[in-house]
Amino acid sequence: MTDGHRRTDTRIRWGILATGGIARLFTRDLLAHGHVVSAVGSRSDASAQAFADAHDIGRAHGSYEALAADEQVDVIYVATPPSEHEEHALLALAHGKHVLLEKPFTLNELQAQNVVDTAQRRGLTVMEAMWTRFLPHMAYVRDRIARGDIGTVAAVHAEHAQLLEVPDSHRLRDPHLGGGALLDLGVYPISLLHDIVGEPVMLNSHAQLTSTGVDATVATVSTHVGGAIGTTLSSMVAPGRNAASITGHLARLEIAGTWYAPTTVELVDRRGRTLDRFESPVTGRGMQFQAVEMERLIEGGDTSSALMPPRDSIAVMRSMDRVRASIGLVYPGEG
Repeated sequence: MTDGHRRTDTRIRWGILATGGIARLFTRDLLAHGHVVSAVGSRSDASAQAFADAHDIGRAHGSYEALAADEQVDVIYVATPPSEHEEHALLALAHGKHVLLEKPFTLNELQAQNVVDTAQRRGLTVMEAMWTRFLPHMAYVRDRIARGDIGTVAAVHAEHAQLLEVPDSHRLRDPHLGGGALLDLGVYPISLLHDIVGEPVMLNSHAQLTSTGVDATVATVSTHVGGAIGTTLSSMVAPGRNAASITGHLARLEIAGTWYAPTTVELVDRRGRTLDRFESPVTGRGMQFQAVEMERLIEGGDTSSALMPPRDSIAVMRSMDRVRASIGLVYPGEG
């Protein structure tokens, strides 16, 4: 496997909707690996032009509507806050654009279902930008499990804990913007559970809340079909090891921190001996792999990725809804 799947012959033209940090990271990986970014859209002309100048993008739009209507764009990457994902995905779909929608997919399951249903009615591709699922080390993890190298999966543990020192006015602490550790960070370990052992049958959660009413730290314990136990920890106020492990009755897979980015995986037997070690060939963040998959789907006329199908994005949001119900977190406008 080569680093980044460089594709200089692609005809798929990307539009970037929003100009924040995650949009910058994704755009850099796109451009570094031969993808075509033809336009960017922001809430103001100045912001759009500054982003375009920084990344050598030819077209800058001072509104999201103008980007969605741009005929030189085939697929739009939506990178706004979670509270706006549904609105901006529907905007892009209404203009006939395919959509790569930043995680979390939406604010809740109801919104996720609406986005997926709309895309299906229009024959367009929508996929969640859960970039971790497309990284080489996760392909190694799935392969080892499928081959039976660790036996029946008994437990999955993952954490995503950071110290994010931001004011109460920041989107991470603002309930109106879908703030909190769960939607921003916890989506990674929750999505891993779904990827490896499926949707939880039982799901219990505990959390510490901020003064603004969103979750600062949240832990979950779940059971899954077949009996596997899942545990996750997410925090935006305390840094963690950010490792993950998948334990079977024969062996375990240890995914080194930071597990959700390109990293090392070890296959360890019951006596603690390392049987195999996978070193990621990827330099940088590796966000281009999800773009490769998105372009493959579009070019093939497919609307669902085997690695991140829309039904799983809906299921992940359903699990996150269950966590929020358990900790008493309701976002404004949800009722």
